[in-house]
Amino acid sequence: MPKPYASAVIDAPVNKVWEAVRAFGAIADWHPALDTCVLQEGGDHTVGAVRRLTAGDAVFVERLTGLDDVAFVQTYEFLESPFPVRRYHATIRVAPITASGQAFAEWWADYEADEAETVRLTPFFRDAVFAAGLAELGEYARKR
Repeated sequence: MPKPYASAVIDAPVNKVWEAVRAFGAIADWHPALDTCVLQEGGDHTVGAVRRLTAGDAVFVERLTGLDDVAFVQTYEFLESPFPVRRYHATIRVAPITASGQAFAEWWADYEADEAETVRLTPFFRDAVFAAGLAELGEYARKR
């Protein structure tokens, strides 16, 4: 099973970074690839909430499957996606860097797809989705 992964040191306190991540319906505020994000069911901090994302003509529907305010972990899954994947489950985790007051953020996913698709999608998810998102999350958290 492929597991795209990205991480970043963010020059902002963990609480500011987590505040941005945990707002499930506000990811378009900081992710550069997204045009819109609308909650279709539930609230920002409600496990089971469903969001609809657009990126150009692409539409994604995702469900929040876990939210842990102690461990700073959010998990979600694809309900609908333009990508040819199955059983896509993603995790974003934020941790304090106690020596510097910064935050360490990591984002990864597990999914199933045909082998030819994983060769294309794994680096795409890693670079264009996770790494790009974490870079902008850092900028967004620093400005708050």
